[in-house]
Amino acid sequence: MTLIPITAIPEGLALAGGSEPPDAAIAAALADLPHNAPVVIMVHGKGYRPGQFDRDPHNLLFAPRGGHGNSRNISWPRRLGFALPGPRDPLGLCIAFGWEASGRIWAATAKADAASGQLAALIALIRRFAPGRRVDLIGHSLGARVILGAVAQAEAGSVGRAILLAGADFTGRARQVLDTPAGRAAEFFNVTSRENDLFDFLFERALSPLGREAALGRGLGGAENWLDIQIDHAATVQGLRAMGLPLAAPPLRICHFSVYLRPGVFRLYRRLVHDRDGLTMAQLRAALPLTPDPRWSRFPRLLPRRWPGATPFGKRA
Repeated sequence: MTLIPITAIPEGLALAGGSEPPDAAIAAALADLPHNAPVVIMVHGKGYRPGQFDRDPHNLLFAPRGGHGNSRNISWPRRLGFALPGPRDPLGLCIAFGWEASGRIWAATAKADAASGQLAALIALIRRFAPGRRVDLIGHSLGARVILGAVAQAEAGSVGRAILLAGADFTGRARQVLDTPAGRAAEFFNVTSRENDLFDFLFERALSPLGREAALGRGLGGAENWLDIQIDHAATVQGLRAMGLPLAAPPLRICHFSVYLRPGVFRLYRRLVHDRDGLTMAQLRAALPLTPDPRWSRFPRLLPRRWPGATPFGKRA
């Protein structure tokens, strides 16, 4: 296993913590990689700032071990099956893509659109050293927007699977990406939760104030290579359990991070990355509900008097 931390800087791509281009590190990692080993790029969401220690994604979500700070900074590489303790056979190449994601939602969204071009350049760099190899992508919140923007710019066949976690983007834009050369050949897994309804609602109000755009949390459907997976849907939980992928019960009514903090969800993502033939989109489509629960369905008809106590709303909410 190789974990390469990369940061998007104004001059282009650099190894995290400096300005050295990542070309040599990526070429060396790909040279010894088995043909069937995965190459996955992780993309964080809003609020992170590479180079600022307490907000640097390479010290937090993308650290080989759980990052410092609050409990949401789990290690994505470790949960995805990379950076495991002790000796292991090579499991693939894991690349952490850090980008400047600070500021208000409007500024951060503009930065996400700019970072998508640099992510597309990273995908092209991988293909230059390993022609024919497909790259998998996983991103949370605005990281999903970075991914969709990159897919729209990538060459045909360069993207394998894209796992979008509580994506901060719109269904209309996603449909446009599906009609691009790389988008038509890729598989998209849109992981949603009614716990994210408030954030979807606020994103829509901020970026589409007239209500003409629907967030990805509402689901897309209708595309052969796109699958909506609502992880707090009762039928989804049952279907995944039957496939050997049990999920813990959702502890919160409002949470933007449950799509990667819910115990059990990374078993699904790990299988999607490492077991492409054993866990296909067709299998998931047959086992899971295709229609999501309506927005706000996690909320009771009448809120109890002691609402904050009855509905945990801590730091992670």
